[in-house]
Amino acid sequence: MEKEVKGRAIALLPIAVFLLIFLGSGFITGDFYSMPAIVGFLIALLVAFAQDRKHNFNQKIHIIAQGVGEDNIITMCLIFLVAGGFSGAVSAAGGAESTVNLGLSILPSHIAVVGLFIIGCFISISMGTSMGTIAALAPIAVGISEKTGFDIAICIGAVVCGAMFGDNLSMISDTTIAAVKTQGCEMKDKFRENFMIVLPAAILTIVALFALTVGGSTEWKETLPYSMWKVLPYLVVLIGALIGFNVFLVLIAGTVLSLIVGVSTGMFPLGDVFKVVGSGVTGMYDITVISVIVACIVSMTKEMGGIQFILEFIKKRIKGKKGGELGIAVLALLVDMCTANNTVAIVMAGPIAKDISEEFEISPKRSASILDMFTSVGQGLIPYGAQLLSAATLTGLTPFDIMPYCFYPILMGLSGFIFILFIKNKK
Repeated sequence: MEKEVKGRAIALLPIAVFLLIFLGSGFITGDFYSMPAIVGFLIALLVAFAQDRKHNFNQKIHIIAQGVGEDNIITMCLIFLVAGGFSGAVSAAGGAESTVNLGLSILPSHIAVVGLFIIGCFISISMGTSMGTIAALAPIAVGISEKTGFDIAICIGAVVCGAMFGDNLSMISDTTIAAVKTQGCEMKDKFRENFMIVLPAAILTIVALFALTVGGSTEWKETLPYSMWKVLPYLVVLIGALIGFNVFLVLIAGTVLSLIVGVSTGMFPLGDVFKVVGSGVTGMYDITVISVIVACIVSMTKEMGGIQFILEFIKKRIKGKKGGELGIAVLALLVDMCTANNTVAIVMAGPIAKDISEEFEISPKRSASILDMFTSVGQGLIPYGAQLLSAATLTGLTPFDIMPYCFYPILMGLSGFIFILFIKNKK
């Protein structure tokens, strides 16, 4: 039986230190690369170690090791690496270039960015992972930016928006599974409830992206050659995702097929197959290490009562049914901002959300939808979250370059609050 941890606001100090150092250095210097995120997180971890006086050094190591060893953290890190391998292989095989040229040959250039969002929605809802979606579509976003002249930040912003759409809705997503299990409802019921809430946000995102790029249509004089053989790995990943195959199997199959295509078309020799995969994997080292360090910080913060403080703070201020729903929303958002992992946030906040829903007679499908949705709102907007960090790493941008174009998470949050305030809850 786990010991009860007393909530303490001061336990959130490591997270506050990271935000102060990371954001402060960026605003002061005007360059958010002046302080690498990993350095800021390491400083925050040192603060957490120094702050905890109840445990000796070996005990602290044990605490963070348990946090890093959680299923969600290990799975996420492995997805990073496998997705990196696929990205490296398919790019070396010419798949990204061919896919971009194929898309631009079919679609008018002024709706290419809208197309990125819609494709991202389909891939993420099928694969159940926002990270896999971003890794697969980031090279295509870069190519579309180069061909059309649209700002790369807008293109990758559309990808992030599409990735967060499916991360919140997919029936094989960790977040959906966690939300359903903690709230005790059926997967199909949660999907229907959740889909109706976010549909207006998705439509408005399409409108916003179209309006932002409608005047930027660029005609290019160069030819747009493409090979369906080189596009095939992307099609395999997309179709496999739509069928509902495991994300690892889909990405591994795409990687193997990309290597076969690359060697057979002479894009690289047989002896370089491991090199091209390795280059993609090493490109994901930074985000993988950051995820491990963040898990360490969250473990220490939770052990010292930081997460418990947030849970207690929200629960004490709830009044009425709508207040209960708003409480679940704010709870989910704050815990995600502190954990930088929406699955972990749902697992932590889920039991409290369940208590709130039972006390105020909120239906399980509704509480599960709110819980899942608002952790995704936070995850799609925080600059130190895995999604924006990964998108920035793959495109050479900073998270702050991409954030202004993350329309969907913002609109999803607004849609959620409107739903809570004006749509009557069915018992």
